[in-house]
Amino acid sequence: MCRFLAYLGPPATLQSLLYDPPQCLVRQSWAPRHQRQGAVNADGFGVGCYDHALREEPARWRTPRPAWAERSFASVAGVVRSTAVLAALRDATPPSLVEESGTPPFTSGPWLFAHNGRVEGFAGGGPTGPLLRRLVSDPRAAGIEGSSDSEVLFALALDRLDAGAAPGPALADVVATTTGVAPGRLNLVLTDGHLVAATACGESLFVREDDDAVVVASEPYDDDPRWAPVPDGSLVVARRSGATVEPLTR
Repeated sequence: MCRFLAYLGPPATLQSLLYDPPQCLVRQSWAPRHQRQGAVNADGFGVGCYDHALREEPARWRTPRPAWAERSFASVAGVVRSTAVLAALRDATPPSLVEESGTPPFTSGPWLFAHNGRVEGFAGGGPTGPLLRRLVSDPRAAGIEGSSDSEVLFALALDRLDAGAAPGPALADVVATTTGVAPGRLNLVLTDGHLVAATACGESLFVREDDDAVVVASEPYDDDPRWAPVPDGSLVVARRSGATVEPLTR
């Protein structure tokens, strides 16, 4: 049910993060090891990265094709370096469409966002989707391009950021609001290239801290013992200096 990887650290090529490790994100598109729902992530692949010397907004590339099919991107990945990356694979929840508008990461201003999981009953004509959409402000609703639950969750997070919330509390409140409407698996990740906030809510999540880098990912990309599983029901806030993990609800 989707995979993501967020990196903050010294300049690193996209190839070194997404292709070179033995259990890299691209390999997770067909052979995930920790995925709790679904077996492949073939319904889209996207990457966002930052160069804060040029601008605060990220560059983003995405496709509805599976990651293993993107040979042209693989050739570019070896020469693109960044200090902050969010990459994601998609396993679309039926009856959601497989199209670029539904492919993470989603972006607005300096923010990148991805979602691993699903909101139960969001699609298919039930009341959950309309109920959640009505909770989104008109300005943020106007920015929704597609039909996925992930975009609505991002819009809800943006509303909280617009109101002055920090990224971690914004995501925690989105989880609380959403589960008040319908159950779901809500592993959310949000970054502005300076910090990463993520929730562990129904799906696997791991953190790896190095001396001057941090990775927050759906699953480890190798067997390094520095990977630490995040307990379900937790909020992660990470910077290059390290990560904190606390309960989603206090």
